[in-house]
Amino acid sequence: MKPKNCLIFGSSGQIGRNLIRKLTKNNYKVTAVTRNYHQKAYVLKTQANPGYIDIVECNIFDESKIRDLVKRADICINLIGILFEKGKINTFENIHEKFPIFLSSLCNEYHVEHFIHLSALGIEQAIDSLYAKSKLNGEESIRKNFKVATILKPSVVYSVDDNFTTNFMSILNILPIFPLYYNGETKFMPIYCSDLTEIIYQVINQNLKSITIECVGAEQITLKEILQKLLKLIGKKRLLVPLPLLIAKLMCFFTELFPKPLITKDQLRLLRYSNVPSK
Repeated sequence: MKPKNCLIFGSSGQIGRNLIRKLTKNNYKVTAVTRNYHQKAYVLKTQANPGYIDIVECNIFDESKIRDLVKRADICINLIGILFEKGKINTFENIHEKFPIFLSSLCNEYHVEHFIHLSALGIEQAIDSLYAKSKLNGEESIRKNFKVATILKPSVVYSVDDNFTTNFMSILNILPIFPLYYNGETKFMPIYCSDLTEIIYQVINQNLKSITIECVGAEQITLKEILQKLLKLIGKKRLLVPLPLLIAKLMCFFTELFPKPLITKDQLRLLRYSNVPSK
């Protein structure tokens, strides 16, 4: 029996790499899409046995190439997302709205068996966040374009090389004092990366459609508690200081100027809302 072809956008990220290993190990063929073949292909090639992975360099706004890839796919998986905007191309609107709209429309047009989209948990109440609005608009459009799509909404995803914990640990290593936004009371239910990829695999393997799944770990933990755990892991003692909102906003004005900002004004707004299931 010919293995099904899973087309993965966002394949070179932590979730994508783990998912490639999981799918190819279970006899699914993967077409991994990346923006930069020369930078990413050598890593992606190690995630699967030869013959089970094709690596394609493609800009997500190259309509003809995307169309050709979707046409040949059995299952389409969109893992692409950004935490902050950069330039005129990498905007929340383009990445979280326009691209998923385009992709879900193509999946419908070419009768792809399944479309799986990765969104985010706890964004329904965050109406003042551009990130949250764009994610919700993307979800709504996908449901209209591809009615049997499955939407996954994970809390913070962690692994040995995730951006969330590694960025915090790098900064905690340097700064003697670390600011606590909203007193560090924002709640999360972090999910381990391999657990999330197991969920995606089960969605595909059991053919689960027309559903939204909130993906969380077993532990509910505050931002302050996360920072305390990270400090224990790196063997450091740091002063965690609650920061007044006005000063936090002013700090964001400067941190946004860095290529990879610690926090932006939009992320600060998002931190007001806990990242837990809606029930």
